[in-house]
Parts: sequence; structure tokens; C-alpha cells
Amino acid sequence: MRDHARFADCYRLLGNLAGVLLALGYAEITTAEDWPGYVRLSREQVIAAVANSSRTSPADMSAKNLSGIDLSNVDFKGANLRASVLNRSNLRGAILAGCNLTISFGEGTDFRQANLRDAQLFSMQLAGADLRGADLTGARLIGDLNHARLAGAILRNLRGAADMKNQSMGLMNARFNSATLDNADLSGADVSRADFSFAHLADANLNGAKAVRVDFSGADLSGANLSNADLSESTFIDTDFTSAKLDGARFTGATWRGVRGLSAAAARRATDIPPDALER
Repeated sequence: MRDHARFADCYRLLGNLAGVLLALGYAEITTAEDWPGYVRLSREQVIAAVANSSRTSPADMSAKNLSGIDLSNVDFKGANLRASVLNRSNLRGAILAGCNLTISFGEGTDFRQANLRDAQLFSMQLAGADLRGADLTGARLIGDLNHARLAGAILRNLRGAADMKNQSMGLMNARFNSATLDNADLSGADVSRADFSFAHLADANLNGAKAVRVDFSGADLSGANLSNADLSESTFIDTDFTSAKLDGARFTGATWRGVRGLSAAAARRATDIPPDALER
């Protein structure tokens, strides 16, 4: 476990640096030459590997360089893609259900309409990735989604809570900083201790979600459905609640400052909202 934690943290730190470079416009941050020891595969080689596999005996493509290639609509049949590099690849419509993408890279990658149901995305780098319309139902997601696009994505029952069993190298959580999740479906998701600061969640569905100790500072929750969500001990600083639905939401121990639109939201059945927050 200690070796795994060190390995995962190393990738996390490298991924954070890559995410910063990506945000600054350095799109060409990874090439084949930047990944020594990673065998580079072509689309044809990937298709051949999965063609000879099955969901009971998936292909092993761990620690491979698959960056910058067209893998759209490929059925990976639950392949092991652990520690793989998929930066800037086209995986639109790909079937990655049940795949192991632990400690992998998908920065700037096109995952639109991809099937990632029940996939393992632990310590994955997804800064700037396009996941619009992707299906991540039941996926295990911990990693960097800074500036990622998830509008209309399906994240029902997402397992996105921080792993509190092994925090020796610092908190490993889901980070949706400045990500776009408008109209995304997070109903029943567990995103406890995640970071949604400055994220766009307009009209998103968080009905019944568990979002304990989440940072929503500067987030846009206008029109969002937070009914029956557990938002205990979360932080709401300069958060926009205009037209949000809060029936049955729980805010025990939450931090409030400068929120907007809360008094006009359906807050009558929400619990533990301080009067001074409602007056704003």
C-alpha cells in the first residue's frame, strides 16, 4: 500500500504540472519521446489487441503510450489501461466500461459520449478533457478534472468520495476546479471532499447526492436540483443558488459567505441554513 501511495502521488504531482501547462496553452506537452519506456501503440494495434480479448479475459495495455491517436468507437472490452497515456486522443463514443484506468493520463482527451460505466479512474489526470455526454455511472473517480467539460454527462451513483484510508501523501480527491457540468446528472453520487470551486453546475441534477465537506466556492448552482442532497460541512462562498431546488437538502455545519439567490430558492424544507444567508 505504501509503494502504491508513493507511485500514485508521483503521478498526481506530474499530472498537476501538466494540467497547469495545459491551462496556460501548452497543448503539445506530451509526445511519444516524452514517455521513455512506454511502448507506443497505433489504432490498428489497439483494435487487434481487443479483438483477441474478452470481458472475462481482457487485454493488458497497461503503461502504453496511446496519446494523440484516433480510438473513437473502439470497444475496449474491459481492458487494463492502468498507467496508460491517452493525452489528446480521440475516444469519442469508445466503450471503456469496466476498464482499469488507474493512474492514467487523459489530459485534453476527447471522451464525448464515451461509455465509462463502472470504470476505475483512480488518480487519473483529466485536466481539460472533454467528457460531454459521457456515461460514468458507478465509476470510481478520483483525480484532476480542472477545466474539464462534463456538460450533460451522466455521473449517477459516481463513487467520487476521497479515499480516507491512505492520506499519508495528502488528500487525494476529485478536483473539478472551473469544470463545466451544466445539465450533468450526479444523482445519488458520492463526491464527498471533492473540489467544485468555480465550477459551472447550472441545472445539474444532484438529487440525493452525498457532498459532505465539498468546496463550492464561486460555483454556479443556478437551477441545480439539490433536493435531498447531504451538503453537510461544505463551503459556500460567493456561490450562486438562483432558482436552485433545495427541498430536503441538509446543510449541517456548512460555511456561508456572500451567497446569491438563496432566498429565492426553494429553501423552505432545507435544514440548517442560517437566516443571514437567506437574507442575501
